[in-house]
Amino acid sequence: MIAVVGAGLMGAATAWQLARQGHEVTLTEAYDIGHRHGSSHGSSRIFRRAYADPFYVRLTGQAYEQWRELEDDSSTPLLRKTGGLDMGEDRDPGVIAGLLGAAGVPHELLGPEAASERWPYIRITGPVLYHPDAGTVDADETVAACVRRAIEHGARAVIGNRVTGIEVRGSGEVLLRTDDGDEIVADTVVVAAGAWLPELQLPVPLPPLVVTQQQVFHFRQRDPSVRWPTLIWDGELHLYGLPSGSDGGPLPAMKVAEHDRGTPTTARTRSGVVDPSSRARVSGFVRDRLPGLMPDPVAEATCLYTTTPDEDFVLDRHGPFVIVSPCSGHGAKFAPLIGAMAADLATGRAEPHPRFRLERAG
Repeated sequence: MIAVVGAGLMGAATAWQLARQGHEVTLTEAYDIGHRHGSSHGSSRIFRRAYADPFYVRLTGQAYEQWRELEDDSSTPLLRKTGGLDMGEDRDPGVIAGLLGAAGVPHELLGPEAASERWPYIRITGPVLYHPDAGTVDADETVAACVRRAIEHGARAVIGNRVTGIEVRGSGEVLLRTDDGDEIVADTVVVAAGAWLPELQLPVPLPPLVVTQQQVFHFRQRDPSVRWPTLIWDGELHLYGLPSGSDGGPLPAMKVAEHDRGTPTTARTRSGVVDPSSRARVSGFVRDRLPGLMPDPVAEATCLYTTTPDEDFVLDRHGPFVIVSPCSGHGAKFAPLIGAMAADLATGRAEPHPRFRLERAG
């Protein structure tokens, strides 16, 4: 039997992949499905192919195929294409365009005048990369679809029950104890605990993991009929933007947030209070660069990042444990693919990728 600890995006996707392959699976979650205490809640995450790293460009292509498989299996639309823009004085659209071209990914490289004509509601002052395959995925709907289909494929779900003890028996089996006294015995345990991973007492050599509280802000569109692309901006500020979905309220809005400058915390001690300095910086950016949005947020929220030193993921096996931590603020777009990769590690069908090992080569 395979136990999966954590029913956020990665754990839910792993349980779905394992259950549909016919494996005996128990999925555990400390809170309700779709809770807002971690990193997997909300109606909008960016899906994009534009990375300055050919490894991730390739992975996004594999992830796209897995998203369509999940949509087909669950009969639920999850990924919506909007197109995406990359820009900013510290971002080199030309380098990214070269990598996308080498991978056969459709894209355009535009100067500021041509880009400003196409997106007049964005103040553009430098070169821009546009790729039409970017879009958004609904995190809440994804978690719900994966859990529902995992159960329908035969998985057992233990919800609202926190794993508080982990013991490796002499036989090699793992005993999981929960806070209501339940005991789960598994041959393999997939740990997809998100920001709670550093707090678990695992007999596994984890890499350094930094947990930060991030904040996101939603800004109403001045013209509700405009179909905004996703945005990546690297300059004095490092920000991302995407259509908000339901998180932004009943009228069309854009979610805009800083990728960095989070407040160090833990999953247990986070405050949940939005950093006012981040609100001021992001609102100032919207006022200066995104004139198509109202500059005062209509909604805001916090979430957690769990970041590795190299910002690569953790996806490796150590004894009976598979550690799944994608991770570093850019993992959501890969969720169904990570589920497939974790399932392969749990069943012994594949070796971990060297970049995702617990102990990196370099």
